[in-house]
Amino acid sequence: MAKIKIGDTGRDIECQEGTNLLEALVGAGVFVDNPCNGKGICGKCKIRVLSGGVSEMTASEERLLKPEEIESGIRLSCMAEVYGTVEVELLQKERKHEVLTKGYLTEFERDLFDGGYGIVIDIGTTTVVTALIDLKTGEEAANASMINAQKRYGLDVLTRITYEYEHPESGVRELQEAIVNSINAMIEEVCQEAGADRRDIREIDVAANCTMMHMLLGVDARSIGKSPYKPEFTKARKLSAKEIGIEAAGDTKLYCLPQVSAYIGADIVAGAYVCELQKERGNVLFIDIGTNGEIVLAAEGKLLCCSCAAGPALEGMNISSGMRAAEGAIEDVEITEQGIRLTVIGGQEPVGLCGSGILAVVKELLRTGIVKKTGVFVKKEKLSEQDYRYPMIRMNGTKREFILCEEPTLLVTQSDVRQVQLAKGAILSGFTALLKKAGISMEDLDEVMIAGQFGAHLPAESLVGTGILPREVEGKLVYVGNSSKTGAYMALMSGKVKREIELLAEKMEYMELAETENYERIFTDSMIFPG
Repeated sequence: MAKIKIGDTGRDIECQEGTNLLEALVGAGVFVDNPCNGKGICGKCKIRVLSGGVSEMTASEERLLKPEEIESGIRLSCMAEVYGTVEVELLQKERKHEVLTKGYLTEFERDLFDGGYGIVIDIGTTTVVTALIDLKTGEEAANASMINAQKRYGLDVLTRITYEYEHPESGVRELQEAIVNSINAMIEEVCQEAGADRRDIREIDVAANCTMMHMLLGVDARSIGKSPYKPEFTKARKLSAKEIGIEAAGDTKLYCLPQVSAYIGADIVAGAYVCELQKERGNVLFIDIGTNGEIVLAAEGKLLCCSCAAGPALEGMNISSGMRAAEGAIEDVEITEQGIRLTVIGGQEPVGLCGSGILAVVKELLRTGIVKKTGVFVKKEKLSEQDYRYPMIRMNGTKREFILCEEPTLLVTQSDVRQVQLAKGAILSGFTALLKKAGISMEDLDEVMIAGQFGAHLPAESLVGTGILPREVEGKLVYVGNSSKTGAYMALMSGKVKREIELLAEKMEYMELAETENYERIFTDSMIFPG
């Protein structure tokens, strides 16, 4: 056996000789940021080896670390194997995250209850929100939120699906246990806060994306990750909560809202229902922006929808200085002739850029001409040394980088801009393709509804300044908050709503972007930043 000693904590972890260091730490419940799920491509899982034996550094590891980091003993834990006794220092701490729990609520016909409680849950890839509802009054008695515990298996749905492929004997069970344990902990938390007994919970209603719903119910999600991308189920599910290990009353019901396709899940169906898209007679676009951009267009009484792979950049991942929206994350940036102004979550010293921050800085780089509409940095030699922008750009070999912050050193690289550009191209091309299929123009849109955890933090100037949404809709944006949770709440409180949501899911027409005529051209055109 080998042993890992974690400096300053006094904690020891035993493992087999040759065990991957990241797997050993994460398996013991130690927080290590690993967005790529140990694939060795993100460079985020850094630890410092203080003493002892680990495997030799690989060439790919050397490329992801700076020379000064290597000299100080820093390694990527996903590329190191443990031998003998190893003492390590953790370089990261889990920070308090901002999680959106509120959303737009329309009037609806409620059932009558004589008492008891209900639970509504919104399961996102990144965050989970739970609320305890007094069924008699319809009031929210308490709520809780947390980062999805499945993050240890990957920060996006595809890496979690890959985990199921890599661990066919245990993957489905492990992913289910992670989310069910989280739900049980949050139910305990909200019941304690409200002075309620979990045995008085009558029903639990869940809205989630398709992959998360499969993983909650312990259903193999691997079919979602490969062509033809067919989920094992899309219909609403009704079962006993105890069947999947949720701890409530013995007869507590579990209701999982319906889905449309592999990448248009119950969270989007719930949002479309909450925003009453099924009743719209004008032209309304609903968009939930995150790792995937899910878009629903209500036009002439029809509902068209699509999903585009925006990638994790808009949630602060795959960015050189990226992080989640947590304390210490830069969420807004302004570039002026007097310098760079940063707005940081929690008013703390900056430690990285979250999604709204990376969009804000790219918007400013475009506005000031530091980045051209092709996405390329301006050549430093084309600026005079008296230009206020000149000292903001530095050369790293032949590559240009923008110095966002000197201490600590936080940079925006050409690769970072490219990641935002790819996300922008994906979302805008989906937007454009839906409008094209419906035969309407940007000017014909009456309203654009922005939903979800991430969308709530994006001001209109960032969305249109980077070209994620076109300038024509700037004055038509409406923010509807966590419409997924609200849809679950409405379903909990009304059998009629349940029936209507199930009918709505059947009426939503899914459009596969890859099969759209001239989609590659649409995507290429959508990549260009506004001039």
